[in-house]
Formats: sequence, structure tokens, C-alpha cells
Amino acid sequence: MEIFTKQLTPIDFDRGLVLPPRSNLEPLQHFQGTIELSTIVESAAGTRLPEPVTIHCSTKNGSLVLKRGWYDIARDVGLRSGDTVTFYQEVNGGARFKLKVRNVR
Repeated sequence: MEIFTKQLTPIDFDRGLVLPPRSNLEPLQHFQGTIELSTIVESAAGTRLPEPVTIHCSTKNGSLVLKRGWYDIARDVGLRSGDTVTFYQEVNGGARFKLKVRNVR
């Protein structure tokens, strides 16, 4: 189930990945503070990082933001402004979520 798709901007690398206003938040349920999301990271070609990454999701100014773990993914996958990410709920082994990345290069 898709939670959101977003074209990345420079702010997403500086302040964390803020979920777009029209995100499907049902899979994340309502929470207080921070939750950890075990996430599989996959390229558009289907190549995956070897291990799931734990992303910390928290609230900031009324919006959900992906922070710790997100910065590692952005660095390891070589994400840049203009690339697109799609975040899904997907039960797969120990991970409950999948982040699919599409680079514009």
C-alpha cells in the first residue's frame, strides 16, 4: 500500500524528509513522539540495499518527518534533488516498509 510519493528538494536533505500533505497515513497510525520503521530500500531497477534500514519518523510542526536513517539512505543510494522516492507499507521478512527510489540522472 503506497503511503506517499515525493520528488526530493534540497530541504529534504537538510531538515529531513517531510511527508507530503496527501500522504496515506493509515499504515502509520497515530502516534506520539518517534516511531522506528524497518524499511527495505530498493532502486527503480529492483536492486536492494543488503539490509533493511531503520528510519525514525517523528512529528515536527504538525507534519511527519523521516530523520535518522533517512540521511543514511540518501547518502548510500546517492539521492539528489529532483530524484523521486515512493514509500510503501509492505510486510517482507523483518521489514514492514519499502522505500523505492528513482534517480533522474
